[in-house]
Amino acid sequence: MKPFFFTRLQYNSGNWDTDQRMPSNLLHSLVEYTTLPVDEKEKVVKLGSSEIYRSPFCYLSGHKLVEFSTQERETFKTYVQNGGFVFVDDCNHDIDGLFAKSFEQEMARTFGPKALQKIPNDHPLYTCFFEFKDGPPTTSFELNGWGDDLVHDYLKAILINGRIGVLYSNKDYGCEWDYDFRNKRWLAEDNTKFGVNLVMYALTA
Repeated sequence: MKPFFFTRLQYNSGNWDTDQRMPSNLLHSLVEYTTLPVDEKEKVVKLGSSEIYRSPFCYLSGHKLVEFSTQERETFKTYVQNGGFVFVDDCNHDIDGLFAKSFEQEMARTFGPKALQKIPNDHPLYTCFFEFKDGPPTTSFELNGWGDDLVHDYLKAILINGRIGVLYSNKDYGCEWDYDFRNKRWLAEDNTKFGVNLVMYALTA
């Protein structure tokens, strides 16, 4: 089996290069909890590049405007429709923020106005490795009242043939997991475990 690698998508609008320690932290968790062979270096791929098609799992995040070019939109859509998985995380943790509004508009433009829907909290995503009985775990940023001052008890997704192709979060997991993995020993519970579920779902669903 080829090693799993983490792909961050670089898009032309907005700011794509967020939470820089998160990928290595999540990759460390995959090594710790699973038998998955892992390439421990993050890959950065331009969204309009055909290189995306070699990526089993992609990550897209930011705070600012999301507006794909025609090439980016076509590549994103082709990747998702052909079995790819993109985890999209709003660093503003705010359903009324610029990233959230512009990303949802971009998904409506790309896949149709009703393609992005809330997924139920008993979705297999929440039990495919670790079990999260209440759906998506809450982040400290939500509890601190940043962003829209809400705890989002759901995630949204675009389903392709019953499988999640785009998973969308307003919970700011990227910033939640943006710390040196050696600091996990100070946590009562490793908060990156949900990230393990995201990867394992992407690889097995």
